[in-house]
Amino acid sequence: MKVIVLKDTDKLGEIGGELQVKDGYARNYLIPNGIAVESTKSALRLLEAKRREKAAREKKFQEECEKLAEQIASTSCTITMEAGEEDKLFGTVTSEKIAEVLKVEGIEIDKKKIVLEEPIKTLGVYNIDIHLHPEVKARARIWVVKK
Repeated sequence: MKVIVLKDTDKLGEIGGELQVKDGYARNYLIPNGIAVESTKSALRLLEAKRREKAAREKKFQEECEKLAEQIASTSCTITMEAGEEDKLFGTVTSEKIAEVLKVEGIEIDKKKIVLEEPIKTLGVYNIDIHLHPEVKARARIWVVKK
């Protein structure tokens, strides 16, 4: 029986894939659990409509990320921290702290999208990479100054 996959799975593949499986496997497991549907003309048309809708949403999201990346690039943030001799910080500047500072500037970003190659432990100016989308990356300029 030919089926169309509705959910990403390791064994069957990605959403929208059409594959040949045994009738019993399709009727007793895949179709009742909503993992796949029988391959018919109407199911293929519905799947194609969903693909177009998903592509449109993805494109819109990417455009929003590009606008946000431009906004981040034009913004410079300052973090004030306690520091000792030789400009070493008491503690570290974390991605969470950077997200809070960007939020004050009006840019709301999840801390998991902020990429710190190594912890910030000294005063100075840092260019921090932010992965907003698989194809869109931004670079924030962060100033770490003494309190």
